[in-house]
Amino acid sequence: MSKPFSRRAFLGAALAASTLPAWPAAAFAGAKRLVAGTRTLEVNGRTAKVFGLTGPNGRPGISLAPGERFNVTLANETGVETLVHWHGQLPPWTQDGFPWPQTPPLANGTAQAYDYAPIPGTYWMHSHHGMQEQNLLTAPLIVHDDAALREDRQEIVLMLHDFTFRTPDELLADLTGANKASAPATMPMAKNPQPMSRMTDMPDMPGMDMSGMHMSGDMPMDLNDIHYDAFLANDRTLRDPEVVRVERGGRIRLRIINGASSSQFWIDLGALVGRVVATDGHPVHPIAGSRFPIAMAQRLDLLIDLPKGGAFPILARLEGSDRQTGLILSTAGAQVQRLAESGRPAPAVDNSLEMRLMAVQPLAPRPADIVRTIALGGAMKPYAWSIDGAYWPHVAPLMLRKGQRIEIDLVNHSMMAHPMHLHGHAFQVIAIDGQAIRGAVRDTVLVAPMMGRVRIAFDADNPGRWAFHCHNLYHMMTGMMTEFRYQGIAA
Repeated sequence: MSKPFSRRAFLGAALAASTLPAWPAAAFAGAKRLVAGTRTLEVNGRTAKVFGLTGPNGRPGISLAPGERFNVTLANETGVETLVHWHGQLPPWTQDGFPWPQTPPLANGTAQAYDYAPIPGTYWMHSHHGMQEQNLLTAPLIVHDDAALREDRQEIVLMLHDFTFRTPDELLADLTGANKASAPATMPMAKNPQPMSRMTDMPDMPGMDMSGMHMSGDMPMDLNDIHYDAFLANDRTLRDPEVVRVERGGRIRLRIINGASSSQFWIDLGALVGRVVATDGHPVHPIAGSRFPIAMAQRLDLLIDLPKGGAFPILARLEGSDRQTGLILSTAGAQVQRLAESGRPAPAVDNSLEMRLMAVQPLAPRPADIVRTIALGGAMKPYAWSIDGAYWPHVAPLMLRKGQRIEIDLVNHSMMAHPMHLHGHAFQVIAIDGQAIRGAVRDTVLVAPMMGRVRIAFDADNPGRWAFHCHNLYHMMTGMMTEFRYQGIAA
């Protein structure tokens, strides 16, 4: 991140570093050291103890040079068990950071080495142990390539979070109530859903198709399960936003990471125009605009050419709400005005941008070896979410063989959108609501509610055990996860 620490955060990080134990030198030979630990964060005048992932330069996460291996030693200083997933990367499955029986969590006070060839782009890392992700055990993972460096642009990372002073267990208990233990084996799915009346009081989103954003008094779309205390942009709110110094007429690459556990946003550039050039780390043909949707766990790379001077807010506006967060780009001497934490209501995040995206490096055309329809189900009461009527861990894995082309048709029978993430593979979006597209290559795609359909395709080229799940943390924790397993890999 460009200026990730305020003074108070820097002092807290320095204190934490001074108390770390000395690890054996052999464990870190030639490797970058990443520390999973705790820190104190100040949010709107209140302090909270949260997790963090600190890289060798004392800043959040890891940044790699072009061609550099992901040679990292993760030291667990959280005080509890943890396990970190390298979201969107394609390591061997035993290095993916998912709690299979073969890859258990790291005990406090231990370290684990990782070494693989990373793929370039904007990625991130987060805990896959319990609900530590909600407590900010997350950080950027940026893998540079020569092409991006040749652009000679100022790089700015914007990482978004939803924040609560409550524990994730308390939030989950509120959602599930007494029904958690008694969720049925299968959930009822919506039959013949009726179209909803169009929202008429939403702000204009240039270049975006608003036709999919519907609500009605009788059957509202479910948005924002949790009322959060704050929304963070690089660990700060708009009461004390990060102000990034930029040059007059500067050229920016803005890497946006939605690290929120249960929240989706519209990125609002205000008077600026940006060009989307990558999604989830993978290049796409540029699409210009000022407002872009970003689902949970997704990333967007935007190229922005600034005017001569001024202060330019970059806002993340919570879907279905007037709440917002963000940072400010400012040239020297520009007047920076205070921004409110609420603004105009934002519509539901949808796939209007997804329909327009085209991969620079699409999958090679070939017939599919496996075509499978997967139903996404669930409801708010009881609060439980399923894949093909099954709840994790009581699922039947989809068995794959190396070399197969897989096509998955995701159909959403629920009233909530689901950002679906596949570990260990990059897929291409090839159809939305039955309309074929030559879409983006991604690792996370949003499936719209009320019979929304998204078809993805990928090549089975990374043998192992791989999780496939909704990246809404509370949907995943109440069942919305399954497994893709290769033949010959033991359970």
